[in-house]
Amino acid sequence: MIRVLLADDQALVRTGFRMILDSAQDMRVVGEADDGQLAVAMTLELQPDVVLMDIRMPDVDGVEATRRICSGDTGIATRVLILTTFDLDEYVYAAIQAGASGFLLKDTLAADLLSAIRVVARGDAVVAPTVTRRLLERYIGLGNPPITPASRLDTLTEREREVLTLIAGGLTNAEIAARLYLGEGTVKTHVHRILAKLELRDRVQAVVYAYESGLVRAGAAEEP
Repeated sequence: MIRVLLADDQALVRTGFRMILDSAQDMRVVGEADDGQLAVAMTLELQPDVVLMDIRMPDVDGVEATRRICSGDTGIATRVLILTTFDLDEYVYAAIQAGASGFLLKDTLAADLLSAIRVVARGDAVVAPTVTRRLLERYIGLGNPPITPASRLDTLTEREREVLTLIAGGLTNAEIAARLYLGEGTVKTHVHRILAKLELRDRVQAVVYAYESGLVRAGAAEEP
């Protein structure tokens, strides 16, 4: 059972998401918070598997709440999935750097929302390719500190660089395997090695790193 905490300052939005999650046999909503500070407190108390976090909330916003939840000081394994309106939301990039495991548009389809929660709960990350790229194109190079030094790119093999480029394009392991004529297990091994060598947390940070390091240019990542 995947335990989910809903954090959004609009009661109607929380109700909508609760209805969607209640329809899934493998999920349970364990609590609701209407601001970031309460979301952090409830996360520490309830230790849900996933927090669905609205990015714009009064007092403590979703970025700061994500930072507090994902800091190494908490000692919990809760993952944060950011909810946003569209790529005009300038806080999403900061939320990724704060530790979010991905983000979804608020008007995402119910099936896609449930799938994303399952992906994040098992320790992977959700990368919405088009929205991710548009955000990165807008905010990379605006003074944000890099997640990890670009020099670490030299530690990757040619094949690992190729896989990282496709990750930045939003491709899944299965899609990368088909593109490179590899087994899906082999691709998974490459992804783990890339994350370990670059000291990255997940695929979301890998996408950001691919842009920050210059491996992928804004607008040049491949479509799935």
